[in-house]
Amino acid sequence: MQNENPIWQLTDDHAQRFVKLSDDVFDTPETLYSEFKSCAAHRDTLAEHGFRITDNAGGLPTAVIGEAGTGGPVIAILGEYDALPGLSQHSGKTEPNAIEDGAHGHGCGHNMFGAAAMLAATALKDWIAANNIKATVRYYGCPAEEGGAAKTYMVREGLFDDVDVAISWHPAPFTAVNQEPSLANARIDYTFHGIASHAAFEPDMGRSGLDAVELMNIGVNYLREHMPDAARVHYAYLNAGGEAPNVVQAKATVRQLIRHPDLQGCQDLIARVDKIAQGAALMTETTLERKVFSGVSNLLPNRALEQVMQAELESLGPADFDAEDRAFAAKIQATLPKGAVDSNLAVINYTPAPDQDISLCDWINPLERDGDVRAGSTDVGDVSWAVPTVQLWGTTWTLGTPFHTWQVVAHGKTPIAHKGLIHAAKVMAATGRALIENPDALAAAKAEHQAQLQKTPYVCPIPDDTMPPIKTAP
Repeated sequence: MQNENPIWQLTDDHAQRFVKLSDDVFDTPETLYSEFKSCAAHRDTLAEHGFRITDNAGGLPTAVIGEAGTGGPVIAILGEYDALPGLSQHSGKTEPNAIEDGAHGHGCGHNMFGAAAMLAATALKDWIAANNIKATVRYYGCPAEEGGAAKTYMVREGLFDDVDVAISWHPAPFTAVNQEPSLANARIDYTFHGIASHAAFEPDMGRSGLDAVELMNIGVNYLREHMPDAARVHYAYLNAGGEAPNVVQAKATVRQLIRHPDLQGCQDLIARVDKIAQGAALMTETTLERKVFSGVSNLLPNRALEQVMQAELESLGPADFDAEDRAFAAKIQATLPKGAVDSNLAVINYTPAPDQDISLCDWINPLERDGDVRAGSTDVGDVSWAVPTVQLWGTTWTLGTPFHTWQVVAHGKTPIAHKGLIHAAKVMAATGRALIENPDALAAAKAEHQAQLQKTPYVCPIPDDTMPPIKTAP
C-alpha cells in the first residue's frame, strides 16, 4: 500500500489517536442509551480536533454530532459505540475469558466503528481545510444501534434533512462494499393483564397473563409457515409473571421482534402478529397492552455510491496483515463452529486457491458477488431513506467469526482490529473526497435516491408518540 492519495496520509497522521479511542471505548462497554462514558470520549476527541459540537443530538443524551467546514456538499459519516450485554471478554485471548462474568462486551465491534468513522471525518476535515474547499463534514455519534434504533429517532427529528450523502462502515470478517440487504423490523412489547388467584384453591378465579403470552408464542410459531422465507419473528420474555407457581400469574410481557425484507411487508406482518396477540387475550380473558419499543427500515441500496466506494477501495487495496495476525486468527478459527468459514465464503461467493491462507481476508471482494443472501437489521436503514447512503464491510476479525460472539470481542484491541479500522477510515475519507471532487457522481447518487422515494415514500417505522427509552447518567 502506497500513500498516493493525500487523504490516506491525513488518515495515518491521526491514526494512533483513534486507535486509542477505540481501545478506550472497548474498556467501558455500555449498552443502549447508557453509553455516557463512550459518548463523552467521542465528544472529547471531537473537541480536541476542532469540530463544532452538538450535544444531546435529537434529544438523545448519548448522541453527539461534530461538524467542520462550511457550505455544501454536506457529507455525513456515521459512527456507533454501543456494546452488547453478556459478552465480556478479554481482548487477545483465544478462549472464553470474561473480564467480568455477565458484564457487557463489544460483540459487534462498535468500539472500532465509531473510532474509524471519526478518524475518516477528521482526515476529510483536514483535506477540506488544506485545500480551501467549500464543503461540510459531519460526524454522527450514534448510540443504541443494538435494539434501540437511535438513528431512526434522529431521522425523525430531522437531523439529516440538510445532508447530501451518508457514509458508513461496519467491522466484519471480510472486506467489501456492503450490498447485502437488511431487514426492516419492529420490537413490540405485548403485555397481558389478568387476575391473580391461588393456583390450587381457586384457579377458576384467575386469568393468566402468562398463559396468554404462551398462547401468543404458539400462534406466532404457526404463523412462521405462512410468511415469506426471509421474514423472521423472534421473542424474549420481559416479564414471565413472577417466581411463585402457586399463584396465577396476573401479568406477563413478551417482546416480539418482527422482521421483513421491506418496510411495507414488515407493517403487514406486524398486523398479523397483532391479531394473534388479540386472539391470545380473547382466549385467556385478559387485557392486551401493546407498545412499540423500536423500529428500523430496510437499507436502500445506492449503486452510484457503491461504485464510488468500490473504486476507492480498489485504489487503496486490502489491509496488510502479518504473520502474528494470522497466527492469532488461526487460533480463533479453531474455536469456531463447523462450517463457519465456508459460510462466510458463501456470503461473498469466494473460492480460495488450494494453498491460500484464509485465516484473514486480505483481498478486495468485487461489487458484483451474487453470494448467499444473509440479512440482519440496522438503523442505518432509516438514514438510507433520508439521504443516499453507502456502507463498507471492513476486515477487523478472523474469517468465519460470527457476529455477536466472544470471538469478536477477543479481537477488540488486537493489531487486526487496529489495522482494519484505519483501513476502513481511509476508504470512507477517500469516498467523501471523491464525491466532493466529482459533483456528477454526487448528483447521480441523489437522483437514484429520489427515484426510489418516488416509487416508495418513506414512512418512519416508529410512531410519532413513541419516545426513545433514554436513561439518565449514573
